[in-house]
Amino acid sequence: MYRLLILKELKNILLSPKFSATLAVCSILILTSMGIGIQEYNHAVSQYEANQSLARQNMEQANGWGRVTQSLHRKPDIMQVFVAGLHYDVGRLSSINRTRDVKLQRSPYSDETLFAVFRFIDFTFIVQVVLSLFAILFTYNAINGERENGTLKLAFANPVSRIEYLVSKCVGIWLGLVIPLCIPILVGLLIIQLTGLPVSGEDWSRILSFLGLSMLYLTFFVVLGIWISSLTRKSSLSFLLLLVFWIASVLIIPRLGVTAAGQVIPTESIAQIEAKQAAFEKARWQDYTRQLTENMRERADNMTNMTEEERASYQEEKEWDWLEQDDAARKQLQTDITNNNRLLLEETRNKQVIQQALAFNLARVSPASSYRLAAMQLATTDMGMKTRYEEAMRVYRDNFVELVKRKQDETGQTGGFKINIDSNRGMKIDFDRNNQGIDISEVPLFTEPKPTLKASLVSAIPDFGLLGLFILLAFGGSFFAFTRYDMR
Repeated sequence: MYRLLILKELKNILLSPKFSATLAVCSILILTSMGIGIQEYNHAVSQYEANQSLARQNMEQANGWGRVTQSLHRKPDIMQVFVAGLHYDVGRLSSINRTRDVKLQRSPYSDETLFAVFRFIDFTFIVQVVLSLFAILFTYNAINGERENGTLKLAFANPVSRIEYLVSKCVGIWLGLVIPLCIPILVGLLIIQLTGLPVSGEDWSRILSFLGLSMLYLTFFVVLGIWISSLTRKSSLSFLLLLVFWIASVLIIPRLGVTAAGQVIPTESIAQIEAKQAAFEKARWQDYTRQLTENMRERADNMTNMTEEERASYQEEKEWDWLEQDDAARKQLQTDITNNNRLLLEETRNKQVIQQALAFNLARVSPASSYRLAAMQLATTDMGMKTRYEEAMRVYRDNFVELVKRKQDETGQTGGFKINIDSNRGMKIDFDRNNQGIDISEVPLFTEPKPTLKASLVSAIPDFGLLGLFILLAFGGSFFAFTRYDMR
């Protein structure tokens, strides 16, 4: 009987205009989003490779280790084709040197503002917004529509139990919704394979996990629609209730969760943090300049009563000591600024972690939030992407600065300057211009901090579990309501 009921439901859906419309819309949206995603990925890869080449060329052309700088570019990921997440909002590039701390800048939307106006629509958005609405259109009259048409009593004229009828409804409608979804997905995956994109075995596992998550999300809306249809006697009323729930779940609750968390746990903005960093940096540079001026005045005073020959000899004897003293003070200044910047960022980040956890927990009341958060975790385009990259870049920066310092000590290429003070000619600054080309073979390579598939799945387990719980609650509600449904 299950098979007969499922085939009957599936046949009704396949022959209805809703199926044709769903297939057409899904095909257009999914294939268009994948096509644009593949194009954007290839463009990002080209930029990444060009930046890597330019950074290496700049290091090779440096005429001394003191002038070596590096820049790191966030590596594109094939999963951004399916789940854009924060990829287009987070900066892609950061300079690496001893005078500045790491900071990701130049996000794709900041470089190409036109795309920020018409934001990229990825597969996640299509499932979360469009297909969930289609699930409502497929199910809002699943029970009460049968009653209004008089076919519900005819169905139960046969030896059919209510649970058999309910399960058959769920399975038939689910298949009718998933079939038009699977066709363009398979075509899109075939296009990815034919274009030769570097999709690893782990990437395919992530894609399959993401597709399974999407099916779980759609299952909830299918069961929810049947539940609401079992609670009401008018299909118009059930559609209105489902539409209100969809608006609240997809558009309102996620934003309310973020707003409420921001009120409960306020954090400083980037502008406020940068203002504090700039104030500290300005104060330290003023202290350094004042101390340098005092040192130069003291050195000049020590040579006041000397003859010209004595002054030249004394200056030649002391100039490198003075250079090392000034250079040590400058390096300490840069270390203090870097440490202060990191301390301010760490304090703010700790508050943001608590704020984000609260916001996400409040937003997870909505299945749409659970779906998006889990999808971003699987694609590694989640909220932690920026932090992961900046922390990895800071570790690389420390190693890079240490290498540059060691090479300067080994080669004597300070890349610095000498200050000569004469009572008659005044102060003269000579930059070290005798440095030769350098060998950058020992410069370390940057490794992208991408979580493993296992780590991503572990992070997404709570959201998978919540979606499963929502489905069980909706199905339990459907069963309870339908067993008491008046078929007259």
